[in-house]
Amino acid sequence: MSFQEQGHALPQSHDTTPILNSSLCPYAPLLESADANAAADAPLRQRRRRRTSSVVLLLLTGLLGGAIFVAVVLLKNGNNEPNEEMAVPLVNAIPVGRGVAEGVSSKSFRPLLRAPVFSWTAKMLAWHRTAFHFQPRKNWMNDPNGPLIYKGWYHFFYQYNPYGAVWGNIVWGHAVSKDLIHWRHLPIAMVPDNWYDINGVWTGSATILEDGQLIMLYTGSTNESVQVQNLAYPSDLSDPLLVDWVKYPGNPVLGPPPGIAPQDFRDPTTAWLTPEGKWRFTIGSQINKTGISLVYDTKDFKTFELLNGALHRVAGTGMWECVDFYPVSMVVENGLDTSDNGPEVKHVVKTSLDDDRNDYYAIGTYDGDSGSWIPDDPTIDVGIGLRYDYGYFYASKSFYDQEKKRRVLWGWIKETDNEKTDIQKGWASVQAIPRTIVFDKKTGSNIVQWPVEEIKSLRMNKNVFEKVEAEPGSIVYIDVPSASQVDIVVEFELDEEALKSINGTDDDAAYSCMTSGGAAERGALGPFGLLIHTHKSLTEQTPVYFYISKDTQGNFKTFFCADHSRSSEASEVDKAIYGSTVPVLKGEKLSMRILVDHSIVESFAQGGRTCITSRIYPTKAIYEDGHIFLFNNATDAAITASLQIWQMSSAYAHS
Repeated sequence: MSFQEQGHALPQSHDTTPILNSSLCPYAPLLESADANAAADAPLRQRRRRRTSSVVLLLLTGLLGGAIFVAVVLLKNGNNEPNEEMAVPLVNAIPVGRGVAEGVSSKSFRPLLRAPVFSWTAKMLAWHRTAFHFQPRKNWMNDPNGPLIYKGWYHFFYQYNPYGAVWGNIVWGHAVSKDLIHWRHLPIAMVPDNWYDINGVWTGSATILEDGQLIMLYTGSTNESVQVQNLAYPSDLSDPLLVDWVKYPGNPVLGPPPGIAPQDFRDPTTAWLTPEGKWRFTIGSQINKTGISLVYDTKDFKTFELLNGALHRVAGTGMWECVDFYPVSMVVENGLDTSDNGPEVKHVVKTSLDDDRNDYYAIGTYDGDSGSWIPDDPTIDVGIGLRYDYGYFYASKSFYDQEKKRRVLWGWIKETDNEKTDIQKGWASVQAIPRTIVFDKKTGSNIVQWPVEEIKSLRMNKNVFEKVEAEPGSIVYIDVPSASQVDIVVEFELDEEALKSINGTDDDAAYSCMTSGGAAERGALGPFGLLIHTHKSLTEQTPVYFYISKDTQGNFKTFFCADHSRSSEASEVDKAIYGSTVPVLKGEKLSMRILVDHSIVESFAQGGRTCITSRIYPTKAIYEDGHIFLFNNATDAAITASLQIWQMSSAYAHS
């Protein structure tokens, strides 16, 4: 049925700084600073050489001051003027929780209360900008939208604020690439210029039809803040760059069905073909805190049939946004087209949970006749089990690359610093390096994510370190020309005798990355790994590491973690410890790959079974003062590590 038939009225168109206070960062030093200096100094030398009335008055003063501040920022930032032809209404600035009142997840990081604001210098902030991750030249960016490949060009659309480095005034940015690494920025694709999307052109997905036509379904926020679905398409299909887009005159094509709240109906997926030859897609929602994915069939993307039931639902998970649905092969390495199905195919359902802003997925079986999906293992269902990434990676969206026969995943990496700092530096957020997705045929229980092969084109000088030994409680300096832009591959071997002889404990069996003491908490078999962006004094460091636990029955469990608690001497940035378990099969060596790009660190364990994206803001461990160390903080086991480290060139040097 059409939007009008659903009973919705149609409006008329129209260096010596001390470490953080222990109350903010309760973290014991990994090792004595002198040990770090001893490990680093030699190679470094070689290379270098009230009352009510008062309260009311105070509130009024604060509001006036805030308004003046926003006006000054907008007037001062001459570089942030949008294109003259874009008539996009400005959104009033608010200190925290941007987006919640408008009906989307919070787009603001909330720093610790009373945390002092660090005095960032221009040099520090310049170092934070990435060299090979996708980001606009300036301003705010969030969700990836409608990625696809068309006539040899990869297209990437994204939520973008052309006016500043905070969320608001959302339009669709647009860029194209031949290799997913080097990007060419194009004019803005869509702006909020109709009643049905005047409060934001929000997330959507692309579908390439059988006859070669291309359509985009996207969520618009109306002048009454109702979430509706709209149709858009290129004005010229012969243009490989797809510069100009047209909105369907009959928009909106879908509104919230009965029983769905006006602000709980968003983010349509790419459509897939049904056995009857119809197109089918799903939209995220919730009913009484039960996350749900509604399913629609259509022949023309203008009229729709809402199927009974849902693709899937999980109680207690809250609002599902940015839902994704796609097949994975159990037998071949290639990715699959979204419409593929069959006896050797599993399907992945993924959602971005509004409540905790993480991306969860599960593998299961799809019934094309009923339009429903059931998980293989209900104990790790969508929203309560596996995650794409255990760091900062949200609102992800995949697409099928028909030219290279692969499924490619995009994900948004948000800022976790102070909003004032984002305004100072003039930009906020990046996208993760695109990843390929395949079914893990070895475990049969998870997917594997891996950076697209094209990222290797940026590799330059290679340093190899074979069988570097680290005794319990030691660190080893890894001497590389620079540590700011590197691709690291490392394999670890543990002392086999220690694995056999150590007695398991109940405490070790209850280990968790997030509730542990981080890399400073010592166990018999861990932690051990690498210290990234580390000052030689160790006052700033970001450990990425394994921890192996052993229970009283002799069972081993391997954890992959990233500890941000000493990543920065600034107080107002996120410093949590992230991670989860990672499957390790018999005969496998422990391995990790780490892509380091200034303030972004993407870490992949065991070929991409578990991933962690870190967003860090060092104040001292930058430029030539940032280093890499191998560390082993286990109490009973020695390790041996073999490393390959490539220096990475900038993707923007060739754009």
